[in-house]
Amino acid sequence: MEQILDAFKDWIVDFVGQGGYWGIFLLMALESALIPIPSEVTMPVGGLLAAEGRLSFFWVGMVGAVANLVGSWGAYALGRGEGRKLLMKYGKYVLIRPHDVERADRWFEKYGDSTVFFSRLLPVVRTFISLPAGVARMPLLRFSVLTFLGCLPWSFALAWAGLLLGDNWEELLPYFEPISYAIAGIVAVVVGVWFFKRYRKQKLAEGQDDVADAGGPEI
Repeated sequence: MEQILDAFKDWIVDFVGQGGYWGIFLLMALESALIPIPSEVTMPVGGLLAAEGRLSFFWVGMVGAVANLVGSWGAYALGRGEGRKLLMKYGKYVLIRPHDVERADRWFEKYGDSTVFFSRLLPVVRTFISLPAGVARMPLLRFSVLTFLGCLPWSFALAWAGLLLGDNWEELLPYFEPISYAIAGIVAVVVGVWFFKRYRKQKLAEGQDDVADAGGPEI
């Protein structure tokens, strides 16, 4: 597995090195479109190219943020369109009911601004937050503004680290790995607890229905 990850990292480095701004744009757009391409590699390499004078630091950071925004539109549209329809129609098979989707709508209406903004500053979560925002039908303009503002510091900070560290930019990666694993673990636990509670509640309701049916008058 480690060899596969190293090969993937090397591919990103080569892709950005050959593609320049367009390489950064494509990889960062894909990251926000539900494809987990680590910006923790893409952007520092862009910063390295800026340190070498091959690219502009400002445009490296700006291209990264704009690309994240563009990619997020695709995931948002998927969530708002087919994703919402599928959840409404088939969500019961994974213990998600229409009122859960409606509850998510209300939650995003109340806390969506801070959720979208701060999620862009977190590994792992930043890749997938656009989908639930779309499912909850968060207004597109508000979603876009908050996404862009949240992506700006992330993109520029990583690019600046690459600019500062130069060829030693890979020293950043050990700091991000435990954070990414911790966030992924927290998300997995929260989702697992939610499904367990929903499953237990559903089974309890089914048991009560069976008891009621058994005690009813025979026809």
